[in-house]
Amino acid sequence: MTARRLTRDALLTAVALILFTVEAQIPVPVPIPGVKLGLANIVNVWAVCTLGAWDALCILLCRIALGAFFAGNLMVLFYSLAGGLLSLCALLLLRRVTTPRQVWVCAVFAAIAHNAGQIAAAVWITRSLAVLAYFPFLTISGIIAGFFTGLCAQYLLSRRLS
Repeated sequence: MTARRLTRDALLTAVALILFTVEAQIPVPVPIPGVKLGLANIVNVWAVCTLGAWDALCILLCRIALGAFFAGNLMVLFYSLAGGLLSLCALLLLRRVTTPRQVWVCAVFAAIAHNAGQIAAAVWITRSLAVLAYFPFLTISGIIAGFFTGLCAQYLLSRRLS
């Protein structure tokens, strides 16, 4: 990895971490655990589309590790890791079959995959299927949040190309 590439990935990780930290300060209007905008995902969608899988994975893993450290909550690490990796897989798969104008579609499915990963982690950690009751609500919030973050990433991508 070159110094330029490492610096770029570090800066993108810092941007994603700032978005993650700022978002943690925003009160969520619905009392459902796990519902949030996922603003840091904008960086990951952009990274997948412009830099590729390896850089996006590095940015994601560093942001998750640092985010858990800054949040002071080890459980955030498990939930974010499960959701983030599944989300990244969805982005990488969908990116192959969509056009640059359909980045928002990738982001919607990535947000749903993220929620599925978090629910899977919750089932594994709690050893209870009761948390599956949250999944329909998280899916709806994932569609809304993914649409928003996907449009943001798509806008950034369009600005880069022009």
